[in-house]
Amino acid sequence: MPHERSLTPHRFRQRLAASAASLTLVAGAGAGLAALAATAAVSVQLATAPPAAALDNGLALTPQMGFNNWNSTGCGTQFNEAMVKGIADLFVSEGLKAAGYTYVNLDDCWALPNRDASGNLVADPVRFPDGIKAVADYVHSKGLKFGLYSSAGTKTCNSAGFPGGLGHEQQDANLWASWGVDYLKYDNCNNNGVDAQQRYKAMGDALKATGRPILYSICEWGSNQPWNWAPAIGNSWRTTGDISDSWSSMIGIAHQNQQLAPYAKPGAWNDPDMLEVGNGGMTDTEYRTHFSLWSEMAAPLLIGSDIRSASAATLTILKNTDVIAVDQDPLGKQGTVVSSSGGKVVMSKPLADGGRAVTLTNENASAQTVSTTAQDIGVGGTTSYALKDLWSKATSSTSGTISASVPAHGTVMFRVTPGSPVPPPTGLNQLSDLPWTSAVSAWGPVERDHSNGEQAAGDGKTLTIGGTTYAKGLGAHAPSDISYYLGKLCKKLTVDVGVDDEVGGNGSVDFQVYKDGALAADSGTRTGNDAAAHLTADLTGATTLRLVATDAGDGMNYDHADWADAKVSCGNGPSAGTHALSDLNWTSAVSGWGPVEKDRSNGEQAAGDGRTLTIGGATYSKGLGVHAASTVTYYLGGGCSSIATDVGVDDEVSSNGSVDFRIYRDDTLVADSGVVTTSDTARHLTAALNGGTELRLVVTDGGNGNNSDHADWAGPVLTCG
Repeated sequence: MPHERSLTPHRFRQRLAASAASLTLVAGAGAGLAALAATAAVSVQLATAPPAAALDNGLALTPQMGFNNWNSTGCGTQFNEAMVKGIADLFVSEGLKAAGYTYVNLDDCWALPNRDASGNLVADPVRFPDGIKAVADYVHSKGLKFGLYSSAGTKTCNSAGFPGGLGHEQQDANLWASWGVDYLKYDNCNNNGVDAQQRYKAMGDALKATGRPILYSICEWGSNQPWNWAPAIGNSWRTTGDISDSWSSMIGIAHQNQQLAPYAKPGAWNDPDMLEVGNGGMTDTEYRTHFSLWSEMAAPLLIGSDIRSASAATLTILKNTDVIAVDQDPLGKQGTVVSSSGGKVVMSKPLADGGRAVTLTNENASAQTVSTTAQDIGVGGTTSYALKDLWSKATSSTSGTISASVPAHGTVMFRVTPGSPVPPPTGLNQLSDLPWTSAVSAWGPVERDHSNGEQAAGDGKTLTIGGTTYAKGLGAHAPSDISYYLGKLCKKLTVDVGVDDEVGGNGSVDFQVYKDGALAADSGTRTGNDAAAHLTADLTGATTLRLVATDAGDGMNYDHADWADAKVSCGNGPSAGTHALSDLNWTSAVSGWGPVEKDRSNGEQAAGDGRTLTIGGATYSKGLGVHAASTVTYYLGGGCSSIATDVGVDDEVSSNGSVDFRIYRDDTLVADSGVVTTSDTARHLTAALNGGTELRLVVTDGGNGNNSDHADWAGPVLTCG
């Protein structure tokens, strides 16, 4: 914090006074911190930045947008310097830059097949006679950024065998930085069997060591579940194999990527591959679906067509700023599937303004009516909603029903805005994932999922208190005041609070939680030398939640206040009685291969391709089929008492499978199967859940790799009430 630390407390206060309206503490029992008058410097902002699990390089706080030549040119002769400069020119003249497209990226075949005598990569002088630096300089002169390609192997993927980066990571990174490269796509070919995480981390470390901010796009094809390790290394990671310009390829890739929504976050994105919009293999209706789904999934938007010859329809799709705004929403949430039946798929994406983006997709070969409701998409609780069709631009209103006639292979996309604040959805909600009604901080904006940092939005780091890091939470500077609308539907807040480690042991703050006008929890004075304090607050009946951080009495220098892992539980869990778990809706479900399946085994990667759940010859009509590593979460709302289930490796795999089944009540392990293999019969687990807010069913690899780890939660029964 060189700027803040260079100021004495007196000058720090002068600087605040010069840039903000007065910050007034109102005395009185239960009053806490009154509304802070906000100006340009102290304002309500929805800033985002990478959470703890994400790479803290300050890049890709929203998904990257730009161009890559591969889908339109491959290694053809048309891929050359003139093309790249022409794309940069058109980004400006056609309004693509204004729409948000920033990166102009080269793919494979830009280099000669051999390094020079010093071991450096050399640009192909036929394709790029002026060299790569000159091309990068030209792109930069247009106010754009420049990207390059390599592979985490000895050679790249093209059969001509261009040199890869394995073993040359720092040398290549230094060369690229000297050329002005802003983006690296790093492929996975010819890797000699070296561990993927090791290879990709080596290049990530090399890029960081250059001192140049270079967005790092990991192109590992989802082969080694990069969503589990890539967020700490790069800014995005491919989740699938290569896309091709066909409906079947595009929609199949969308299905694979949809199930990975929990892993996406600001600075770290699931990447289902580049856009095929305009390349000619699909209809414009299908391309609108392609663009809609990629935006709904918060995916990188990299144009893969040659826009020098793009049709007006193609440019209209690519420049739809309403759809782009969904992709670029600063809340940074990937949309999730809320219903899927008979080829009619509904997705919902939370937005920073408290609304939702909704896609109604018809995967059938004839027109269908696709419908959902405000309640189902997560914004139930008010009487009126504004709808904007993001393709037709028509506006309307509804009391809750959202429905449209959707053409074959088409998508209707709505922005749904509640007419008044709505309470959080039923479940356990991270406050940093919810829209606040107001947020004021004394120095810089309130930050989501990272610390206060300095005055600019998004300039903080991973939330850290007493050496403990947190992936989720809010970073502010005392005095600060953050409010949320609860609508009398929430029950409890849990949060760790403290002064962030970024101030080096300085600072002192008092954290207070208000339930409407009443003080519900108070940390007392917390200093920069203290570990986190855990607070809980009963929110039953509360309309408004306020998180207040006040100066603890020694001035407000260094008062970087963290509300870490701040969660509210809202709504009721399952009704009283016994429930087959597969008949209930989960809050999240992640499987290591293919989706989590209801009442059938894991099967292969496609949804619904499993069979009857079978363990050691015993069959089960109800249950969940998953593949390690897997986590399935259910909201209990404190109202359930126990779960009973059989567990085992499904008979559909004949060998290799070994897994461990674990049941968690909130963060407490309440049952563990130990290692179960394909040769074992089913094991029976029971667990007490009394008072638990969440149930988590976790399957881990049993120690021999995750090959054939088809795991069954067989006949699970939840008892509530």
